[in-house]
Amino acid sequence: MSHETRTAPRICPLCEATCGLTLTIEGATVTGARGDRDDIFSRGFICPKGASFGGLDADPDRLRVPLVRGDDGELREAAWSEAFDLIAARIPELTKAHGPNAVGVVLGNPNVHTMAGSLYPPLLLGALRTRNVFTASTLDQMPKHVSSGLLFGDAHAIPVPDLDRTDHLLLIGANPLESNGSLCTAPDFPGRLKALRRRGGTLTVIDPRRTRTARIADRHVAIRPGADALLLAALAHTLIAEKLADPGPLAGHLEGVDQLAAALVDFTPDAVAAACDVDADTITAIARELAAAPTAAVYGRIGSCTVEHGTLASWLVDVLNILTGNLDRPGGALFPLSATARAPRPAAPGKGFALGRWASRVSGHPEAKGELPIAALAEEIDTPGEDRIRALLVIAANPVLSAPDGDRLDAALSDGLDFMVSVDPYLNETSRHADVVLPPPPPSQSAHFDFAFNGFAVHNQVRYTRAAVPLDDDRMDESEIHARLVLAVSGTHGAPPSAVDDLAITTALTRAGAPKELAAGLTGDNGPERRLDLMLRLGPYGLTLERLLAHPHGIDLGPLKPRVPEVLRTRSGRIELLPEPIAADLPRLRRALGDRPAPLVLVGRRHLRSNNSWMHNVGSLTGGTNVCTLQIHPEDAARLGLLDGATARIESSGGRIEAPAEITDTVRSGVVSLPHGWGHSRPGTRMTVAAAHPGANVNQLLDGTLLDPLSGTAVLNAIPVSVTPAL
Repeated sequence: MSHETRTAPRICPLCEATCGLTLTIEGATVTGARGDRDDIFSRGFICPKGASFGGLDADPDRLRVPLVRGDDGELREAAWSEAFDLIAARIPELTKAHGPNAVGVVLGNPNVHTMAGSLYPPLLLGALRTRNVFTASTLDQMPKHVSSGLLFGDAHAIPVPDLDRTDHLLLIGANPLESNGSLCTAPDFPGRLKALRRRGGTLTVIDPRRTRTARIADRHVAIRPGADALLLAALAHTLIAEKLADPGPLAGHLEGVDQLAAALVDFTPDAVAAACDVDADTITAIARELAAAPTAAVYGRIGSCTVEHGTLASWLVDVLNILTGNLDRPGGALFPLSATARAPRPAAPGKGFALGRWASRVSGHPEAKGELPIAALAEEIDTPGEDRIRALLVIAANPVLSAPDGDRLDAALSDGLDFMVSVDPYLNETSRHADVVLPPPPPSQSAHFDFAFNGFAVHNQVRYTRAAVPLDDDRMDESEIHARLVLAVSGTHGAPPSAVDDLAITTALTRAGAPKELAAGLTGDNGPERRLDLMLRLGPYGLTLERLLAHPHGIDLGPLKPRVPEVLRTRSGRIELLPEPIAADLPRLRRALGDRPAPLVLVGRRHLRSNNSWMHNVGSLTGGTNVCTLQIHPEDAARLGLLDGATARIESSGGRIEAPAEITDTVRSGVVSLPHGWGHSRPGTRMTVAAAHPGANVNQLLDGTLLDPLSGTAVLNAIPVSVTPAL
């Protein structure tokens, strides 16, 4: 094999920023990665994750061929045909005997970072017809989907801050200098915030920790964890009470303005100050600054979502943008328009958004966006009864680490299932329980298009990169793995994988009312490319795959533009400011005004060189600040007799864990912080680097019973804990 050195463009799939990379390749090995200066969106920006692309790609612990559990109970390497034959024999058999809900599906965060993970799971769910669907969304972003669905009628209509044109940015529960953004696709988020400051803009950060983002802010408000919705409600109340609210052109598209004012009447700055631990004058000043700014945007993320009132907080973020006249306005918060979105339609009433169309079997949790809370997965497996989950398909997910009460789920996966399939490149804490493991190839051997993240981008653009390295002979393309999985579970095992793509194309043409003849003119080397070509042609810009391939660094589609009312899908055809489910949940928020805060609560934190649980096996990303420590304020450490570097024992409702103490004043008193995604100490995995630096699984502190009731999202922040020195 030739070892000629060459370069190839590649969109980074390792976080939501979607930066363009230039890979250096020797033979079939990625030996380097740098930022692509010609990329029309990222302009050469790169973070440590992107720079580690080669190490992740060549990780020797990545599986190459399927694993199948033998009669001795051990996993062994197997041919691809054997793996799919086994799936085709077991899954249809179980659904025939016990019904479609006997099969559960878990979709993890990495699915939205791959073409295959975006294109095929909807087809898989359609084939299975199960209501037992669980995703990572109920561990992070579901509150935003629910609030958007209720406000705008579309759970995917999520406005993003117009970072490059705003004069005032308020961040709550967000740390984009570490996370690179979330539901806000923005390469070089740090540079964009610095540009805001250079042009005279204002940055306000509300966070119980003095994060990297908070350090560059004009104002940092160290709120008491979990009080986000109360503070946001007080800001909205102030705008209304002081007659500062001015929705501007949106006024004609609003419904429920008077009802909103009445619903927020109790949430005065004085009323919420004690619960938030933020003085009333500061709250009033923030509201007035928002109203006075020429343009402004409020943006809330994980810290404000994964709390008891996460959906209310997400709703209030948009309420503030509406009341200040900054929703759907340049410099405010706008709705992106991706190249593969459905072409805009004339404004008209829609079907609206419904919650609770069905409920989970054991605890009766209502569905949201077709999903059940992942915190309920274990009980749906280990509780006897009709419709118990007997088989599980886990695609790019590791819920044993990422969901609450991993010990119970670990036991349920081990003893409670008849059959389990994992699509995963690693034998990790979850996939080690599978009867079949199907490993996708490394990212250099896969094409890439960001179907999800282009819909949350701060600038409209489109980019596509083909595989930088040819597929190894013993590997299977990720799209083919997904297509064959659809065939195996649907009773059409043995049909060519292209049949799945052909059906998807036919269905898309029918839904769009487009002529069937269009299918014959589609280009592309394979089914996924033909599907992409169709979506581009049917999209709002009338692009084609051929044109996209002619622009390897992307096509600039222009800045975000106002799009209301075309984005609205509510039954009224208007923005419904006070939807009934929100109004029904507000009394719970009022009761929180009188809650007595716990002496010590726990919050999570993000690491720039990590992404949940799935990048801890890359040696170049370990160490430094990317460590699993319990951050604690010096006053709390002294009170508890805890020394820096000593082992701390943390206890809560779900159990206890131990972690090294890191004494720091970057976390406010009364708060401790542990990062998410650690705990790589369970036996039977094959992740050498992660096992050498296992860390503690913060989710083992949770028993899974505490959820945001509207979205089913697990409460991962503001958890009461006790901390003592380990004996």
